[in-house]
Amino acid sequence: MNPVIAPDTYVIYARGLDLPTLTAVCADATGPADARGASDGWAWITYAAAPGRGAAVADLARDLTGFRYDEQFGGPGRVDTVFLASTPACACPHGQNYMVPHCDDHPFNFVYNRGGFGRVYFNVGRRRESRRSGDLLVRELLAAGIVGRETPAYDADPDFNADGAVTMRIIADHFGLPATT
Repeated sequence: MNPVIAPDTYVIYARGLDLPTLTAVCADATGPADARGASDGWAWITYAAAPGRGAAVADLARDLTGFRYDEQFGGPGRVDTVFLASTPACACPHGQNYMVPHCDDHPFNFVYNRGGFGRVYFNVGRRRESRRSGDLLVRELLAAGIVGRETPAYDADPDFNADGAVTMRIIADHFGLPATT
């Protein structure tokens, strides 16, 4: 789906935590990670997408940045996370076209968390980025023609960014995320 993570994978990238701490906390909360690593100031763990697991991993990425772990991590505001899901768009009848969580199997494809809250979140591909919460990446998305009133790439090719690869590259570049594969 993208240059950063393998298909059908959930990734938590954490800045402000070392890899052993991230691995231990995540193992306690959601079970052992499938893969892990650290690079460029980010520690990361991956989980295979499995039924019922997506919401738990996405919630954990948010909780790592909030008050639940304040004392353990040395105070508020020390950790920020990026959650990525390389799962297909949710086909569930509820929430398909709205900015609401879809189901436990289909969390948002991208969430940036800080201070215990999802600051920016949206799904990727097929113009779903226009239904987002937060404007952190809006300039990059506008420049790529993914959102906005004029989207010449979509007009020329309706399948432009259908898999969200362009959006995932923008996210990876903006945050400086290392590849997990």
